[in-house]
Amino acid sequence: MAEFRDSIDIAVCPETVFEYLTTNSGMTAWMGQYAELDPRPGGGFAVDVAGYPVRGEYLHVDYPTRVVVSWGFAGNTDLPIGASTVEFRLTAVAGGTRVDLIHSDLPDTELRGHAHGWAHFLPRLATAGSGGDAGPDAWQPL
Repeated sequence: MAEFRDSIDIAVCPETVFEYLTTNSGMTAWMGQYAELDPRPGGGFAVDVAGYPVRGEYLHVDYPTRVVVSWGFAGNTDLPIGASTVEFRLTAVAGGTRVDLIHSDLPDTELRGHAHGWAHFLPRLATAGSGGDAGPDAWQPL
């Protein structure tokens, strides 16, 4: 199994960034065309990204510092629903929030594609989270 890590800084407080990880409108502002989120431990996490149904559940929701979800794709045998884990750690820093992303339990065959996806989506989170418009999302997987 593989793990992907990255981080970004966003010029807003953790409470604001947290909303982009736990609300339908916040999530679709930077990732996906559809979201149905129930941000409580055991609550559903459903986001459609470029036509791919990401499904899982919220594992930890610690306002405003940490969100952990299980992550996988409906109908996918390589990375089925909830097979991997995505953790967002939000830390207040001078000028805003440091977002540390850890995507773990990825099959080795999925690492390259998810690294490509997160390289696209984390800057979109920074744009949307700081009040900008991330614009239409034309991202496609490798």
